[in-house]
Amino acid sequence: MTTNFANRTLYHGDNLDFLRGMNSQTVHLIATDPPFNKNKDFHATPDSLASGASFQDRWSWRDDVHDEWLIEIQRDQPEVWSIVKTTKDVYGDDMGAYLAFMSVRLLEMHRVLKDDGSLYLHCDTTASHYIKALLDAVFGPRNYRSEITWKRTSAHNDTKQGRHQHGRVHDVLFFYTKSEEWTWNPIYTEYDPEYINNFYKYTEPETSRRYRLGDLTGPGGASKGNPHYELMGVTRYWRHSLERMNQLMAEGRIIQTKPGAVPQYKRYLDEMQGVPLQDLWTDIKPLQSQAKERTGYPTQKPLTLYERLILSSSNPGDIVLDPFCGCASTPVAAEHLGRQWIRIDIWDDAYQTVLNRMAKEGLIVEHSEAQPGQQTLTVANIHYETNPPKRTDHGEPAVLQLQTPTGKRAMRFPPPRSQQGRLLLDVGSYCQGCGRDYSFDTRVLEVDHIRPKSDGGSDAYDNLTLLCPPCNKEKRDRMTLTGLQDFNRKTGHLLPENEKNIRHGRGPRTTPQRRTRRR
Repeated sequence: MTTNFANRTLYHGDNLDFLRGMNSQTVHLIATDPPFNKNKDFHATPDSLASGASFQDRWSWRDDVHDEWLIEIQRDQPEVWSIVKTTKDVYGDDMGAYLAFMSVRLLEMHRVLKDDGSLYLHCDTTASHYIKALLDAVFGPRNYRSEITWKRTSAHNDTKQGRHQHGRVHDVLFFYTKSEEWTWNPIYTEYDPEYINNFYKYTEPETSRRYRLGDLTGPGGASKGNPHYELMGVTRYWRHSLERMNQLMAEGRIIQTKPGAVPQYKRYLDEMQGVPLQDLWTDIKPLQSQAKERTGYPTQKPLTLYERLILSSSNPGDIVLDPFCGCASTPVAAEHLGRQWIRIDIWDDAYQTVLNRMAKEGLIVEHSEAQPGQQTLTVANIHYETNPPKRTDHGEPAVLQLQTPTGKRAMRFPPPRSQQGRLLLDVGSYCQGCGRDYSFDTRVLEVDHIRPKSDGGSDAYDNLTLLCPPCNKEKRDRMTLTGLQDFNRKTGHLLPENEKNIRHGRGPRTTPQRRTRRR
């Protein structure tokens, strides 16, 4: 698919808008570190490269969930909606709101990935179990590849402070692919010193190279067709032909520890690739306060961590996307490794941070310093955009990409009036426009929409509320529930003592700083 965005582009704003503007199947790898729903506020270190960066990692169903998300997910993604709704009912509104926020964005990420593309999503134990279920619904359980455990910090002596549980010292990275075919480059790590001492016991005096001894006899003997002959006075079925054995002997690779002993093969430590990477990562250390790459960003992760992800699941020239990019670890890692990159973030200083980190890493120079004909990255090569790209692939609206599985129908909404009993349990016998108590006769209360259908509201339960007849007549399809409440406050119909009875209502839509990236 043709891309509709330039390499080395920073999109500044809510990532959902920019994801929706990107053409389908244009990205090879997404490596991202979104909010974790930790119910905390984060602030950058003063006088640091990221000074001024702060965000809230708190979520509210009332304040942070847009009606359009619920409408689109309920109508077209029943599996995704079931995860969001169940989580909201069982765990609470905050986790439900967080999953609603993540679900519309993950659906977009799935759409923009190429068929052989991959996703790494960074989280911790706060919401990892719920995120795993959501990822299964979006990408499909069969496309789950692994859950990587990264030891992000050393153990703390919290027992002295009264901690009565195990310490939390790790983060989780979920690895999903778009399909059964994906890019994979094996990564190897160094052998543990204890392993080397136990298995590579010997040292070659002439070269100081460490080695171990391996068997040369042929497994299975004659049944496997192994050659049978005498070597160094020992007759056996061997792995290799006599000609090959003589060649290895001439190279000094076959030794006999004592006369009459079975010859063995020397395997040198420096010829081994190392240990294939497993799903427990303890070799990448967290950033210390004095680390050279430290920016002061409150949740910054090491470059080596994201370099490993990029090396594993992309090739030079591939496009790497980070929709929650914070202090630019992913773009810097991608630039180091010769990948193209796209970055999205809402933080106001995100662009300058990219430039500062690229310069600090020696990846970018001032335009005046570039030599003629030299392939040098300058400020002019980093693109800054505040408007989403325009799709040229003639695709359908973004959230609607995954098809409902065969045999399953998309969710349909029951008639609003039939929801009165359920609403009475949720909001009580109070009019949500004026706050008056109608417990003397709840039949008076009428079911109406929080956001009018004329303004895009739906019949979804989360867009329904209860109003008394005067409030319903006043609201009609002219205003939202919040607008009605503001009108009633001005006219004196919503008294201060009745404010406590208000359960429903959505304030003006803003995009708070909580949605900056966590790295």
